[in-house]
Amino acid sequence: MTESRAAFGADLHVELAGSGGLRAGLMDALREAVRTGRLAPGTRLPSSRSLAADLRIARNTVADAYAELVAEGWLTARQGSGTRVAQRAVPRRRSGAAGGPGAAAPVASRRAAARRRPAYTLKPGTPDVSAFPRAAWLSAARRAIVSAPSEAFDYGDAAGRPELREALAGYLARARGVHAGPERIVVCSGYVHALRLLATVLRARRVREVAVESYGLDFHRGQFADAGLRVPPLTVDERGARVGELAALPRAGAVLLTPAHQFPKGGALHPDRRAAVVDWAAAGGAFVLEDDYDGEFRYDRQPVGALQGLDPDRVVYLGTASKSLAPGLRLSWMVLPGRLVPEVLAAKEYWASSATDQLTLAEFITSGAYDRHVRAMRLRYRRRRDQLVAALAERAPHIRVTGIAAGLHAVLELPPGTEESVVRAASWQGLALTGLSELRHEDAGPGPDGLVVGYGSPPDHGWAGALDALLRVLP
Repeated sequence: MTESRAAFGADLHVELAGSGGLRAGLMDALREAVRTGRLAPGTRLPSSRSLAADLRIARNTVADAYAELVAEGWLTARQGSGTRVAQRAVPRRRSGAAGGPGAAAPVASRRAAARRRPAYTLKPGTPDVSAFPRAAWLSAARRAIVSAPSEAFDYGDAAGRPELREALAGYLARARGVHAGPERIVVCSGYVHALRLLATVLRARRVREVAVESYGLDFHRGQFADAGLRVPPLTVDERGARVGELAALPRAGAVLLTPAHQFPKGGALHPDRRAAVVDWAAAGGAFVLEDDYDGEFRYDRQPVGALQGLDPDRVVYLGTASKSLAPGLRLSWMVLPGRLVPEVLAAKEYWASSATDQLTLAEFITSGAYDRHVRAMRLRYRRRRDQLVAALAERAPHIRVTGIAAGLHAVLELPPGTEESVVRAASWQGLALTGLSELRHEDAGPGPDGLVVGYGSPPDHGWAGALDALLRVLP
């Protein structure tokens, strides 16, 4: 019985050339592919039947070519292992070829990069990715994929899978006090993707300025700057952003805030200021962009509900799985005022996140696995925070630590003029640290010296070493 070609093995691109016949042409093509490195040592070749069907030549022709190349040492053939490219020295690339002047150059650069890589990192903004719940996630993926409709594997809806939007609507209402149905949720490929979409929409609405907090990540405000929008800073104090300063910014059509846990200084936006910024948006037809980047992690106080609950028609809620699960999932979401949904979708066009990851996250949430994981990580991060505070009290009692009621980082206040030297000394010891000044808006003026210590970043086995390295470099 004739087998379908679709049932055969791996594909192999071969162009038969020359006038010496099919067998000679195939042998020349295979030699050239091995000689130039296109077929790497150990590469398994298609079976003679499969390659013959692809090339529309006789199977014996392929088998004879394989046999002769084995005899010449180009290929190897073993029972049960198939026909493979023989182990040979990898050819050096010619100058100008992809990868540089030779094969050794990329290897050398990788080795140099490995030497420069810090032994420990306490940079903020990253969770302990070694704690990603692999087994639970795999179980959720199996259940989700088995039960998914066939259309889930088509190009899909730009707004995101309906299963995930339904799950998020229920979870955000229950855990964060967000008011929205799934029709107002748009799934994005990470938080920066969401900011870029909002920048595009605001620019199209003739917004010229988006106010931001005086401390934050420069590449976040850079998404608006790249769209041609100005990003004037609002002063941050112990009560959060001074939103009263918006009155002096008549061209601002939106403001980006971290109201539940200011990044990086750590405080929550005061209730009076929460009400004031919503009133400002309503009075001026503006929008509040609420970055709820780590809203699940609260330790010494009741969770602060989402600002969006005060005015769902003026506040855009932005959430992400980057801190609660892992940045590598590239999943975030926006809960939008209804009138912004079609504008955001028009800007998003066909850019959709992986349907299988969306289905898996939906199942992860609805099954309760997400809540269990967040609770477990909350305990782990709280223990680390407590260990950090205790170690500072014992070995560096003159260092004040703030912003520790929530989140995955703490701010260490340093004596004036010492931040740069501490960060440099940490680098010499193989510890990556972030100075507070690195997160200050370029137009915000001078500020205090400090460190933003991301105690969530190291894996468990590296936490003690990272903490000890930190204590050694403090002034």
